[in-house]
Amino acid sequence: MATIMRWYKPLCHPLAAKSFNSRTKFRFRTTFSAAKSQSLTTCCEQNKSREVKKELWLYNTMSKQRELFKPKVESKVGMYVCGVTAYDLSHIGHARVYVAFDVLYRSLSISLSLDISGKRGNGSHLFLKLGISAEFLSLLCEALTFILKLGRYLKHLGYEVNYVRNFTDVDDKIIARANELGEDPISLSRRFCEEFHQDMAYLNCLPPSVEPRVSDHIPQIIAMIRQILDNGCAYAIEGDVYFSIDKFPEYGRLSGRKLEDNRAGQRVAVDSRKRNTADFALWKAAKEGEPFWESPWGPGRPGWHIECSAMSAAYLGYSFDIHGGGMDLVFPHHENEIAQSCAACRESNVSYWIHNGFVTIDSEKMSKSLGNFFTIRKVLELYHPLALRHFLLGTHYRSPINYSELLLETASDRVYYIYQALHDSESITAQHDEANLKDSIPAEVETCINKFRDECSISMTDDLHTSVALAAISEPLKTMNDLLHTRKGKKQQLRVESLAALEKTVRDILAVLGLLPDSYSEALKQLKDYALRRAKLTEDHVLHKIEERNAARKNKEYEKSDAIRKELASAGIALMDSPEGTTWRPALPLALQDQ
Repeated sequence: MATIMRWYKPLCHPLAAKSFNSRTKFRFRTTFSAAKSQSLTTCCEQNKSREVKKELWLYNTMSKQRELFKPKVESKVGMYVCGVTAYDLSHIGHARVYVAFDVLYRSLSISLSLDISGKRGNGSHLFLKLGISAEFLSLLCEALTFILKLGRYLKHLGYEVNYVRNFTDVDDKIIARANELGEDPISLSRRFCEEFHQDMAYLNCLPPSVEPRVSDHIPQIIAMIRQILDNGCAYAIEGDVYFSIDKFPEYGRLSGRKLEDNRAGQRVAVDSRKRNTADFALWKAAKEGEPFWESPWGPGRPGWHIECSAMSAAYLGYSFDIHGGGMDLVFPHHENEIAQSCAACRESNVSYWIHNGFVTIDSEKMSKSLGNFFTIRKVLELYHPLALRHFLLGTHYRSPINYSELLLETASDRVYYIYQALHDSESITAQHDEANLKDSIPAEVETCINKFRDECSISMTDDLHTSVALAAISEPLKTMNDLLHTRKGKKQQLRVESLAALEKTVRDILAVLGLLPDSYSEALKQLKDYALRRAKLTEDHVLHKIEERNAARKNKEYEKSDAIRKELASAGIALMDSPEGTTWRPALPLALQDQ
């Protein structure tokens, strides 16, 4: 379902866009059902009566304040996010950008997905009674899932989102890396684009509506440069074309910086031929050994900034809703984009400029140029992808987040706790026939659910405070664990109905955050495997230690028993004793617990 949804008509002469071929779609666990506590009709009526704030507020870098989100076209959103320069594996800083905008994408999009797995009651039997097969429903769900995203508590937003995220596959860094490896630049970039796709799949990021590449949009880029020249805002010199900063008096309004801040040498070519040292390249004349395309100014290739102006205009028009990226792109990249786009089309306008904060190491920005980065692949050698995603969402997207072993371990421990509670609840509810369950839950459970939904809705519509939503999960999980494991909870009336409603509610929020695994049990097993890898242990070794400890306890060698427990705890392996025996689970290593 990667159809290009062209709702926006360019205000100026359109730049013809090449066709887009959809890529492999990723599977996501999706559900839509009334909570077991009430019928769908009753649920909708109750939600209407206790409706919380529906508006979405976003921080706009241009105005330097939070603003109420209002799309230019009712019920439709155009969003452009600057993609990677594909010359190497992506690092954690990249992961933060695209996880943050994936959450925005999910939050803006409508939720209308169906779960017909039969694992939990959801009303799908009504479709089957109407003669609609489970196979047909499954295909229908798969087709709808891409456009009708998860986000039940935000589904009132109901926007259809045209999400454009580009690839820079023509750039100085790519050419330098290709020459170093003796590889064709376009071929090298294509290879790392596929590696990036794999990273995004690991992190459970939904694919955008379209992913244009610079090399496929040279005609559109040339057309925009010609328009800028015709409007007197650029000049050509010996095959190069430069944007004239002096022709755009509003330059600097996004970043608040002055012209002299655009220092030559920082992706701004040092060239004595330029009229102003801050003028930047729209087109670069061909050099020996570099890829080039024919143009009215001779063979060459695009400058860095022009690509995003041309491709956003091609797919969204000159006027659209959201333009995003990392905070490092505010200046000069996005500042230059504004200048170019306005020079090409006076009516060019982006309503909301949204930027995420840096991932830092020792308070310094993580980047390839500084050499202080960790690739996504490197981190995923030791941590589950959803643990990494949880870590990234644990801090508000505009704030800096410091990369550390402690925070990653904490995130890993947290997702294990969440999935264990949901898995245990699902296991209990699966043992009961939905037809035998009552359409009600205790008042205190309903209050817990409503409070949780309200907290999540308020926090997410207030500039996507994912950290607050994650913290709010604690209360329903505590209620679930009481029902699952305490003597009083096991005797609670409507226990199964309560567990089903709580599990469904938490699951819906996890889906919006992109933290819902395809299978709880599979995710738990994977998290244990990662913990063993970090501890450099095998499960056989852990089980042998458990047997050794059991023998010590039987022989009343309690000092030895405690030593074994502490030895494993130091490695991040916690032993859990119960009447059924001793099991183990991942935990924070003892050394980190004291930090």
